[in-house]
Amino acid sequence: MIVGAGKLGVRLAKTMNLENMDVTLVDDNPKVIEKVNEHLDVLTVVASGINVSSLMELNIDKFDLLVATTEGDATNSVICTFAKKLGCKKTIARIRDPEYMEQMSFIKEELGIDLVINPDLATANTIAKYLMRSVAFYSGEFASGKVKMIDFKTGNLENFTGKKISEIEGMENLLITAISREGSLIIPDGSTILQSGDVIYVIGLCEHIDRFSKRFQLKGVEKKVENAMILGGGNVGYYLAKALAKSKVKVTIIDQDRRKVQKLAEQLDHVLVINGDGTDITLLEEENIEQMDAFVGVTGFDEQNLLMALMAKQYGVSKAIAKVSRQNYTKIIDKLDIDVAINPVNITASNILKYVRGGKVASVSLLLGGKGEVTEIIVSPDMPYINKPIHNLNLPKGLIIGAIIRDGKVEIPNGSSVIRENDRIVVFTLAEDIESLKTLFKPGKGGLLGELWNRSKSIGFNSDN
Repeated sequence: MIVGAGKLGVRLAKTMNLENMDVTLVDDNPKVIEKVNEHLDVLTVVASGINVSSLMELNIDKFDLLVATTEGDATNSVICTFAKKLGCKKTIARIRDPEYMEQMSFIKEELGIDLVINPDLATANTIAKYLMRSVAFYSGEFASGKVKMIDFKTGNLENFTGKKISEIEGMENLLITAISREGSLIIPDGSTILQSGDVIYVIGLCEHIDRFSKRFQLKGVEKKVENAMILGGGNVGYYLAKALAKSKVKVTIIDQDRRKVQKLAEQLDHVLVINGDGTDITLLEEENIEQMDAFVGVTGFDEQNLLMALMAKQYGVSKAIAKVSRQNYTKIIDKLDIDVAINPVNITASNILKYVRGGKVASVSLLLGGKGEVTEIIVSPDMPYINKPIHNLNLPKGLIIGAIIRDGKVEIPNGSSVIRENDRIVVFTLAEDIESLKTLFKPGKGGLLGELWNRSKSIGFNSDN
């Protein structure tokens, strides 16, 4: 059961539906539910999730999992508590307020919440990690930081455009695992021809990725971030400023809300907080935007974040990032001259998927608005693909194994590579091929997913992954 049909609730319903889970989406707004019914094939209910009678009528005691994603932190906490008391097996609450986060262990223990997700904190951490690394286009890390994935636009790079992947030089120990083209995601093979405007995802050892970035002169590689400007003093701006200041970065935050600015000034040390209109070019020039190494737009308005990130690039800022929550902007973002667009909904959904899939899954990253997925799997002895060369596995076209990590050593696999017990493997797949990914699993003893997969449809989930 998902309570709250906002951006995150709908994304989770869509993603879990692809997992063949029976999803019930609850919201107290009939118009919102009506809109969901037009796009999603899930059971929808107009009801208040905080109403005990409603939960009992929906047989909450038969559910394996409840995720509370309403706008209110306190409401989400109470919904999870009620659900747990009424017999729901696991609960997840979205909580964003920094004051709540400081008391998290107490809240979880006392209220019976199994997992707390904070999209704002997760988004800020992702941006901070990108800014403090030397690679231009940060996508993600796997295998405890030993394996890195970056994405970049081919543009008119002669080494890539118009060539088959098998013909590209300088790709030793690296693998092109996915291509974003015109808003679609492609899982390539050696015969795939790269086109101008493609965004390609490359995976490899950290040092090999860094060497690759320098060889092809991917912009922004060398410049260390010493000065950063943040547009937006909400929770993401607060968490990000705190993280960057801790890393000795000089941070400037701009926000129009005087009370918010006053509070930030009291909470943050060594951060310059300015009350003003961050879209005012005169103000940005007065605050020396041309001397900034990074600009991050994290207001509540996607358009403002994108526009001002583009403006920052015009002033020569090396790294310009925009927080973008709307999925329908996915197709145009790749064409814009900004470095990264961060989607809090995708980050949060990834974290929940990792939890739901249980102990065998080390991490999950959603690509291109959920059209693709990167999953890090810990190989157990009951998986069907161990001890066989990859070329004998007949993997479906929409799935590619990007890395094998064994005893701390990383291998970028080829056809003769063999997966062994206790390896970690990084797998790329298209959303429509999630079923193929699941053949890498068998219901295991550990983790919530093992329980979920084994339950009958009447209890809530109908897949026997």
